This record gives sequence, C-alpha cells and structure tokens, in this order.
Amino acid sequence: MNIYVGNLSRELTEEELREAFTEFGEVTSAKIITDRDSGISRGFGFVEMTGKSEAQSAITGLNGKELKGRTLTVNEARPRSDDRRGGGGGRRW
Repeated sequence: MNIYVGNLSRELTEEELREAFTEFGEVTSAKIITDRDSGISRGFGFVEMTGKSEAQSAITGLNGKELKGRTLTVNEARPRSDDRRGGGGGRRW
C-alpha cells in the first residue's frame, strides 16, 4: 500500500522517514520528493508498505504526530492521474 506523508521537515532524511514507519510493519520504500532544480525537499513524500493492515496502522498511528518538529499529515496515497495535459493554453477560433 502506498502512503502519502505531508508536512515533512526539510531536514528529515529518507532513512528517518523509513524508521518512523517500520514501527508499524515492513517498509518496502520511503521517498521524499525534492525540487528538480535545487534538490531541496518539497515537504512531502511517499512510503510503501507490504501489508494493508500494517499500512492502516501506520496511517492511524502517525497522522497528526510530530516528527522533527513538524506535525505529519499521513493518508493513503491517491493514484496519479494519467491526464497530464495540464491547464491553460491559448484560445482556439
């Protein structure tokens, strides 16, 4: 199960994020999303866990908890949309 984790401290490492979730079960991956140009954390990431019940326990146990001075937002990740057209664009006549 893929889990969204928001409001991450910029100082938090992927290893520290992984450690926070391993308390609830096996973590297969932990990824903090960074800015493409600067490499600085964008303040959110994703954790993947093998078991759905373990993942639910992690969501319940960590949502609203503090990690490195920030209150986490933790919930089930929504699938990415395949519609990547974006917005805007010019007028068509």
